[in-house]
Amino acid sequence: MPENPVRNLNMLLVEEQPLLRRTVALTARTLGLGTIHEAASMEAAERLLREHSFHGAVISIDCGSLRGCTYNLALLDRMRNGMYVSDSDIPIAVMAENATADLLNDLRERHVSRVILKPFRAKVLLDAFASFQQPAAR
Repeated sequence: MPENPVRNLNMLLVEEQPLLRRTVALTARTLGLGTIHEAASMEAAERLLREHSFHGAVISIDCGSLRGCTYNLALLDRMRNGMYVSDSDIPIAVMAENATADLLNDLRERHVSRVILKPFRAKVLLDAFASFQQPAAR
């Protein structure tokens, strides 16, 4: 059976929880959704983004242990400003613990295609990656 080239997508998952990253990456590969490159931190994601071109990304924007920080959009800004190998307009979904109107406006300005609220099931991330295979509605 010939391989479908649409399914050979390189995608980025930025999430600090190793079990979630691993589960999503292995399941995506099993389902033929493409290759999920895992990054546990923004710094690790930046290294991958400087070296590889991605077709889509799912990024956790929570600040982790940074005191007083509600979310971190720096990586999104750098991606949208074309500072990495990938096209600046790749589809991006974000994961967050809550979504305020201000956050949703900030994400809309950055052309984020999907917001995933925590907690969620791994299937939600797989659905997000699968949606990257579909042509973007313009």
